[in-house]
Amino acid sequence: MTPETYHEESEENTYTGRPAGEMSLYKGSMNSSENNNYRLRMYVDENYNPQGDGGGLTFSVRINVYGLAGDLPTVADVLLAGVGQNGSINTTDPDQTFITGENPNNYIWYSGKLWRAVSIDPKDNSVKLITQSNISTINYNPSNNVSFSGSYMEEWLNDTSVDGFLGNLRNYEEFIKTDSIWNATQTTANTKPAQTTMVEDPVGLINAYEYTMSYSGSTFSNGYLNNGLFSWTVTPFSSSRIRTLNFGVIASDSPTNPNGVRPMINLKSTVKIAGGDGTENNPYRLSGDYDTNLSGTLLNTRYSGEYITFGIGENNLYRIVSHETNGLTKITSAEPLKDSGTFRTSAFGDNNIFSSSNTIGNFLNNEYLTNYVGNVYNNMIEENTIWYLGTVAEEDSYKLAKYTIDNTITSNTTTTKVGLLRLGELMAGQDPVMEENKIYWTLTPKDSTLVRAIFNYGVSPGSDISLKLAMKPALNLKSNVVITSGEGTKENPFQIALAN
Repeated sequence: MTPETYHEESEENTYTGRPAGEMSLYKGSMNSSENNNYRLRMYVDENYNPQGDGGGLTFSVRINVYGLAGDLPTVADVLLAGVGQNGSINTTDPDQTFITGENPNNYIWYSGKLWRAVSIDPKDNSVKLITQSNISTINYNPSNNVSFSGSYMEEWLNDTSVDGFLGNLRNYEEFIKTDSIWNATQTTANTKPAQTTMVEDPVGLINAYEYTMSYSGSTFSNGYLNNGLFSWTVTPFSSSRIRTLNFGVIASDSPTNPNGVRPMINLKSTVKIAGGDGTENNPYRLSGDYDTNLSGTLLNTRYSGEYITFGIGENNLYRIVSHETNGLTKITSAEPLKDSGTFRTSAFGDNNIFSSSNTIGNFLNNEYLTNYVGNVYNNMIEENTIWYLGTVAEEDSYKLAKYTIDNTITSNTTTTKVGLLRLGELMAGQDPVMEENKIYWTLTPKDSTLVRAIFNYGVSPGSDISLKLAMKPALNLKSNVVITSGEGTKENPFQIALAN
């Protein structure tokens, strides 16, 4: 909170122990280490006549602050109590209590990512979450293989290494159910699936039935889970195709095509809310993940997805990717580079191998550093980063962008100061705003001539190297970069500096 934040008055009287007749000016929650500032303004009624009413009067007011009795509320309790006027709670399914509507207050910020709460399990009060954005882009499986169990997708979601999604979640064993069950049974789009194909994993994907329940009573275009992009579900369509969400429509695709990934987790019933109101700009904050007063904290201790201020001008918002190199922090621009609101584009080069001398690599390691980063931030960048250039063909696993088939690191590399994300890397996805020309290069070849690019609706086919596409720079920050202020959210990104 800041002194410029105003709160509407309320006549609720729900605080335990407060005298009857008092008016609530504001109620909310905060951490024990947090300092919040409030401004109270009082106005005389417009009909007040100081001459006729005597004038020279004194008015006094007393403000009491009451702490709520008991502990912080659980996520399930808060959601079940109401999700705002643009959402509702659907209890028609005995196995999942669904949140429905156009834009319910079900936004949750956890581990550097914005999530939407989808349902509550009435058996244990765990809460199912899905990311608002496409966190990455990968193909699901080889052709004619629609099984989630053993898939590239299952591996990526549950990889606990620095390269995987689960391995970059904050203290995941404290927050999520690691024995979650995902229903990957083939079914029609709007029919509740039988419990035929059940897979146990910490992380999964939404199934088609769960998606339809999110807009129950409305249309898919108005449902809160329609983020306007392409992404996978866990539901097979046939023996050769898997159901996808295409601009909110339930469609299907071959498992060989790289589509967007929106991971899904189940929060434990014991996880509690420490702040926020569930709106997009003020999502619920989870106890244990709500850090304040981080000044002096090393950036390399923070989490994938968190926002930082970096660079100059309109391109100064970046996100943490991972800590792929020990002690360093890999970051990427939050969106592709812009010049006066228009995406800056470039051909890839004369061939499809990224280097500091090809067209895009030369720009990133020269003009970009001068005109988009500036001297102060330039000094924070590690001079030499290894970039992995493995090829990911149509049937291949995303892992081949960095590893060989025997799981050793590929020898196809280059070393430069600034590079690009590879296919299947964290943050190599798209945000819900599908802007024209938001197609950006990765550094992963598809074959001997084409390079993977992330299209504005979230997929990643091979693209001709002569095409002029947008750029999303990636780089490593030095081990002594520290946080000076901020919370790592989009609204309040980390400010950073080099430690003395």
